[in-house]
Amino acid sequence: MNWNCWVRQFHRWLSIAFTLTVIANFVAMGLGEPPAWVVYSPLLPLFLLLFSGLYMFVLPYAAKWSSVRRAGG
Repeated sequence: MNWNCWVRQFHRWLSIAFTLTVIANFVAMGLGEPPAWVVYSPLLPLFLLLFSGLYMFVLPYAAKWSSVRRAGG
């Protein structure tokens, strides 16, 4: 499994974790005032999703830049 596949798989699992923490947050808010750790729990997966998503966004541009540079253009 190469690096790009690993990042994509990690991004998919992070999205599931983020979704579950957001659902848990709404459930906790429906039951009353939630503790701070429940309110802030979606932030870690969100930041990790940001970095993995930006990495995957830049990949095609980096590959194009690399191929142009190798071709001498």
